[in-house]
Amino acid sequence: MPSNSSDRRVAVTGLGVVAPIGNDVETFWKNLISGQCGIDKIVSFDASPYDTQIAGEVKNFDPAPAFPSPKEVRRADRFSQFGVHAAWQALKDSGLDLKKENCDEIGCIVGSGIGGLQTTAEQHQILLNRGPGRLSPFMIPMLISNMASGLISMFFDLRGPNFATCSACATANHAIGEAWRAVKMGDAQVMFAGGAEATIVPIGIGGFCAMKAMSTRNDDPKHASRPFDKERDGFVMGEGSGILVLEELERAKKRGAKIYCEIVGYGNTADAYHLTSPSPEGEGAARCMKMALRNGGLRLEDVNYINAHGTSTPQGDVCETQAIKTVFGEHAKKIAVSSTKGATGHMLGAAGSVEMAVCALAIHHGITPPTINYQAPDPECDLDYVPNTARELKVTAAINNSFGFGGHNASIAAKRFEG
Repeated sequence: MPSNSSDRRVAVTGLGVVAPIGNDVETFWKNLISGQCGIDKIVSFDASPYDTQIAGEVKNFDPAPAFPSPKEVRRADRFSQFGVHAAWQALKDSGLDLKKENCDEIGCIVGSGIGGLQTTAEQHQILLNRGPGRLSPFMIPMLISNMASGLISMFFDLRGPNFATCSACATANHAIGEAWRAVKMGDAQVMFAGGAEATIVPIGIGGFCAMKAMSTRNDDPKHASRPFDKERDGFVMGEGSGILVLEELERAKKRGAKIYCEIVGYGNTADAYHLTSPSPEGEGAARCMKMALRNGGLRLEDVNYINAHGTSTPQGDVCETQAIKTVFGEHAKKIAVSSTKGATGHMLGAAGSVEMAVCALAIHHGITPPTINYQAPDPECDLDYVPNTARELKVTAAINNSFGFGGHNASIAAKRFEG
């Protein structure tokens, strides 16, 4: 095995997804490329008093198969349940037999933008109604945002690097980038990485409504999230988790693992500009993509797919389009750019990992998913957004973008493994 960290390469050998359009990778991918939408009226609580009454809720989810016991399920917030289930899927997909592995060399970085919001809200109500003596002793462990990562480590006995990232909507991409670094530097041989989020609760919906950040197209939920479309009016909240298994390439080859793609670069920058708005013309996002390309040794013309952050907000979609054009120049017009948030909604801290799984699947299958609900072209958004219908394309290299409130930017670069 190469000892020089610059020689160590990192493969994606396992995927797990819990999302509004499917609770396993096969179902998720089939629904995504067929243009299905997982957004509908909120059913988990009465949302009629709220300006936004729609979301991408995870449906028919059973966490039990991924947990050691029903007791452990009850002691985990919904976001952690999503994360553990996605990690369990990714483990099975990878073919790793952890009983035969040195788990000192296997780690986990799974973040959450907000953490256990449902637990926080429920326990706060108990505090107000019944007093501090009735609070659950599991309240704090359930709500803290590192607990999905902690539970995955405990249940799978992963004793390598373990922590959580928290950078709003860039959270999961940061987790994947830092896991890539851990494998690249030799601190681990295998890393589970991604994000998990479950904020479709009254205080979550109410808070984002107060910001006027979400779509109010309540009478037409299936067409409410419309990235890059001229009529977009805000994002739609989603929930779920995506987990990837990152593995040192030579090790993966030696054990005959399925290799979806190779992660080659990671960009990580700050806008240093505004609480919620991106920097003008996407300057911070452009620097982030350039860093990922530089780290990956990729030429501009190598990249032919970008999974855009593309949230369906008026300003954000324009800034990302400008950033892509800043980085790629004339080549930007030749790149297939799609946002999958029309199908899933915006999964906040989980978005980047689900969308990195999309990149891996696009590379693996030679299909780029569509940007659904694209009907009215916006002159300020003038790239090829793969409108409405999936496209067969041999993806040679891809970039996955995630940009979060607070000015956090994270881009991951991946390429086809030809080995």
